[in-house]
Amino acid sequence: MASNRLAQFRVFGKKIVAVGRNYKAHAEELGNKVPEKPIIFTKPTTSYLSQGHPIKPTTTYISEGETIRFPPGCNDLHHEVELGIVVGKKGYQIPEEKAKEYIGGYFVALDMTARDLQLDAKKNGHPWTLSKGWDTSTPAGEFIEKDKITNPQNLQIWLKVNGEMRQNGNTADMIFSISYLISFISKYMTLEEGDVILTGTPSGVGGLKGGDVIEAGIGDVAKITFSVDKS
Repeated sequence: MASNRLAQFRVFGKKIVAVGRNYKAHAEELGNKVPEKPIIFTKPTTSYLSQGHPIKPTTTYISEGETIRFPPGCNDLHHEVELGIVVGKKGYQIPEEKAKEYIGGYFVALDMTARDLQLDAKKNGHPWTLSKGWDTSTPAGEFIEKDKITNPQNLQIWLKVNGEMRQNGNTADMIFSISYLISFISKYMTLEEGDVILTGTPSGVGGLKGGDVIEAGIGDVAKITFSVDKS
């Protein structure tokens, strides 16, 4: 029953907590310093429900069959494939050694990034919000039961654009482990059932154009496909 509810995380989860630069090679490819502590930012969830009835708006979360759109003013949209963690129960100040108890499941995630908007914001000392949190910025695969992944710290994570491999990494290369991230984040904010943690992307991020087709996955456990619209 709990896993059936968690499969609806897009509907009832209250927050998306994302981790920046959690793979050394990715930090280096963008000319950034390798962080000494996790870089945390949040993305809106924008629920699928309105007055208790399912609707089909364009939201932050999108599922297969829906389309990734460029945000206004963006001409440099980048793909970032990530392992998504679905929080299974409420927790605050979670000890690292108990963090795995709070994992409810997983999913394949894309943390779409308007790189030009992000660089402009960083240059001016402004938040990254618009470059990370517009509608369609968080394509999400189906919920993966926790017991289907025995070791989340040893997973191939990959992404192709139009059949060409762009990103091909392994969660073993994370700078900060999943357990550490759960513990660290929960020191500052309560994690609740259905919340999501995006754990960072490996190297190989790059630009997209209208009409591109993205395939991404976690080894052979799960795969997602999304198309891109620049109109």
